[in-house]
Amino acid sequence: LGIQLFTIRDQVATLGFEAVFRELSRMGYAEVEFAGYSQPPPLPPITVPQIRQLLDRFGLRGIGSHIGITQFRDNLTQVLNDAEVLGLRYIGTANSPDALFPPAERNTPEAYRRAAAFLNDFGAAAADRGMRFYQHNHAGEFAIVDGTRLWDVAIAETDPDLVSFEFDIYWAYVGQFLHGGFDPIAYVKARPRRFPLYHVKDGVRSSAPNGYAFVDVGDCVLDFRRFFETVGVAGHHYLVERDDAPSNPAGSFSTAQRSLTYLRSL
Repeated sequence: LGIQLFTIRDQVATLGFEAVFRELSRMGYAEVEFAGYSQPPPLPPITVPQIRQLLDRFGLRGIGSHIGITQFRDNLTQVLNDAEVLGLRYIGTANSPDALFPPAERNTPEAYRRAAAFLNDFGAAAADRGMRFYQHNHAGEFAIVDGTRLWDVAIAETDPDLVSFEFDIYWAYVGQFLHGGFDPIAYVKARPRRFPLYHVKDGVRSSAPNGYAFVDVGDCVLDFRRFFETVGVAGHHYLVERDDAPSNPAGSFSTAQRSLTYLRSL
């Protein structure tokens, strides 16, 4: 069980990595997924090697990191160098595959097909360092354009030995609400080894345009027990995330603790 640090980004910005890692270790987290490697003033600057030292000190594992997809294209060596120092097994992006292209060229099966060639290249470079490249979904990947679901193209056109995907459960259900025609559990069950990483993110149905609102993991209608009993494969990594946790009146650390407690209960 791990956490995407975007969930507690306000704590990282206010307290710094050392205090955050200490608290996550106290809660009982094993893994963290990064959403950046800096802490803003007035906190002192921190380097990637120093972050690795803090991971080791508090018994945490860096499992992955979200990097802008254009950074893979433009600064691949540095991206991989940082990931290697942190001991990451996975290195990836939360951008859609076609974010590599100008807006006018996006959201088509052909754009995803073109992007898959880049993903394969990123995956090959990561594999040379002993890592796996991955891409993380939001709702747009599930759109159907010209009779084709966009994410199906990226999955089909990438080499399974080089490219993995991170399945964000909340955004998959939003995708189901907006675009229909699939069941998130069946989607993963059909190809479980393409998804070694999960964002365990919960939501309640709401009047929002996307049909859902964020809540702590375990507070809602999403059936995580059935999800993981159906699709679980040894070696999967389950990462807590709540996009708006910093605005949670109880605080983002409360989200982290309550979500972990719920997942342990499963």
